[in-house]
Amino acid sequence: MDGQSNSECCSSSNLRIIVQKNPSESQLSQLGIKSWPKWGCSPGKYQLKFDAEETCYLLRGKVKVYPKNTTETSVEFGAGDLVIIPKGLSCTWDVFVAVDKHYKFDSSSS
Repeated sequence: MDGQSNSECCSSSNLRIIVQKNPSESQLSQLGIKSWPKWGCSPGKYQLKFDAEETCYLLRGKVKVYPKNTTETSVEFGAGDLVIIPKGLSCTWDVFVAVDKHYKFDSSSS
C-alpha cells in the first residue's frame, strides 16, 4: 500500500448537480412530476447526503448548494428549475426562500 487510494476517496469528485431552467410543460407531464411526492423546508442550512439519484422540480424556493469533495464550489437553483442530484453526493443546502418541490428517487441506482 502506497497510501494512494484514489479510486475510493475521489470517486465523488465528478458528481455534478444538473440544473435545467424552465423545462417545458410537455417534459414535466412526460416525467409525471405532478404525481411525485412533495417535500418542503423553511429557510436555513441543511446537511444532506443522497443515497440514490434524485430528480426534483421546485415549485417555489431558492437554494444554494455547496457540494462536499467535488470540484464545484456551489450550485444555485430555484422555483421552476428541474434538478438532478447524483447518487452519493454529500452537500449543504443553504435555503434562502422556503422550498416546495416534487421529487423522485431513481430506484435503479439503489
